[in-house]
Amino acid sequence: MKNVERVYKMSFASVYPHYVQKAERKGRTKAEVDEIIFWLTGYDHKALQGILDNKTDFEKFFTDAPAMHPNVQQITGVICGYRVEDIEDPIMQKVRYLDKLIDELAKGKSMDKIRRK
Repeated sequence: MKNVERVYKMSFASVYPHYVQKAERKGRTKAEVDEIIFWLTGYDHKALQGILDNKTDFEKFFTDAPAMHPNVQQITGVICGYRVEDIEDPIMQKVRYLDKLIDELAKGKSMDKIRRK
C-alpha cells in the first residue's frame, strides 16, 4: 500500500490526540486545535465529536468537510519535507494543510495569522 493510501485510511481519531498533545506541549490548547480544524474544514464541535466517535478516516474527513476555507491557498511552506502548495493529490494536500496549521500553532503563531487574517 502506498503512503498516500495509508494516510487516507488512517482514522482522524488516531491522529487528533497527537495534534492536541503537540499544541499543549507548547502551551497552546485543545480549543485552539479545534478552532483550526473548524476554520479549515467548516466542521463544528458536534460534527467533530461524531468524526472522533466513528473513527472516520482522513479521506472521508476531508471529502465530507462542509466548507474548506477559501483562504487555504494562502497556506504555504514545507511540512514533512513537502511544499504544501505543490502537493498534487487534493486529499493529501488538505492533510498537510492541517499539519502545517498545527505546526504553526505549536510554534507560537497567533490565531489571526494561522487563520490568514
